[in-house]
Amino acid sequence: MILGVLVIAILVLLCLRVPVAISMLLPSLVYVACSQDITLGVALQQTVGSVDSFPLLAVPLFIMTGYLSNAGGLADRLFRMLLILFKRIPGNLGFVNVFSSLMFSWMSGAAIADAAGLGSVLVPAMKKRGYDEKFALGLTGASSLIGPIMPPSIPAIVYAVSAGVSVGALFFAGVLPALVLTSILCIFVYRDARKNPLREEAITQSTPVTEAILSALPVLLTPVIILGGILGGIFTPTEAAAAAVMWVLILSVFYQSLSVKSFRGVLVKTATTTGSIMLIVAAAGLFGWVIAREQGPQAVTQAMLQFTDNPIVFLLLINVVLLITGMILEPVAGLLITVPVLLPAAIEFGIDPLHLGIVMILNLVLGLLTPPVGLVLYVLSSVTGSSVQTVTRGTVPFLIPLLITLLIITFVPAFSLWLPGLLSK
Repeated sequence: MILGVLVIAILVLLCLRVPVAISMLLPSLVYVACSQDITLGVALQQTVGSVDSFPLLAVPLFIMTGYLSNAGGLADRLFRMLLILFKRIPGNLGFVNVFSSLMFSWMSGAAIADAAGLGSVLVPAMKKRGYDEKFALGLTGASSLIGPIMPPSIPAIVYAVSAGVSVGALFFAGVLPALVLTSILCIFVYRDARKNPLREEAITQSTPVTEAILSALPVLLTPVIILGGILGGIFTPTEAAAAAVMWVLILSVFYQSLSVKSFRGVLVKTATTTGSIMLIVAAAGLFGWVIAREQGPQAVTQAMLQFTDNPIVFLLLINVVLLITGMILEPVAGLLITVPVLLPAAIEFGIDPLHLGIVMILNLVLGLLTPPVGLVLYVLSSVTGSSVQTVTRGTVPFLIPLLITLLIITFVPAFSLWLPGLLSK
């Protein structure tokens, strides 16, 4: 009964457009105030304790890496290299779009940064070469979702902390799913190129291939530093994030592409983004404690076991629940609310927490392309000048490859578990 009231209260506050952190915090504080055996000190301890985590220090550092890559012109070097590599291939700008997102995800881990940084360049370029505006917008939005899956992923860090699993293992669990999504998007790009063979796509880049690769090579060392450092036991994920910031900053200064004004902007954006995430984490810490105190996870587990004992049916159910959740909550908030409830049930069904993490992240990031939250829709609208309605119509066809990827990752756990298992031996 109490759990139901809390959930309804949060939904009502969200419908009233109250910020997510406050929507979780207010009902939790009312619960504490009405409980005779809970002091305010306990509530404060749960709230502050949820952000008192060393792995969470990686969040602002990876966010800063992404913003620095954009402001320092490092993403542009990757973009120019890809233009050279794909210039003779039909559908070249479509492939450049997808692989730009893949490479940028190695430094950012956030769909919003990808959509903002690449959307302003790629969408106008594709329109100029004869691509349909909605196709260009939809592909850019869909490819931006590679970021939250491929390491270093911000949602992966949040899930790992919430679920108590290794951040490094979850990073590696996301590699193959991200490549699956990349491959399926490339198939759609190839299909579009076959349907439009007369489209003018000549790219007038005269830079030699070797020169383009050498120009981007130092930038490509960023994921090597992050993943190689973690795999080699040199860094923890948090230390790898700090090393990535230093490397990207050194490159930006060396190339003289980062002004003092731009650097101040990076710091402000990093602080703003980190602050909003950490407020949600703190509020979710108290809300999760309230749920646990009311035995919410046990109730959900029992309800699921009474409904079905089939893991496949359970996975279908959580996909539906998470897809709906992603439509009304951004991924970090969605994870912090649902992980404490769904993880115990998943373990009862024999589902590996790493596999569950990738499934949950992929489900929730799909909400970035669906109204009413749909943050990527608004970002693309802002940086391209297209209306939100046009962006939304453009993304609808690309829900097909995204859902295909979701089904593959959900029902073939090996895509999530093979690489972490291999590297742990």
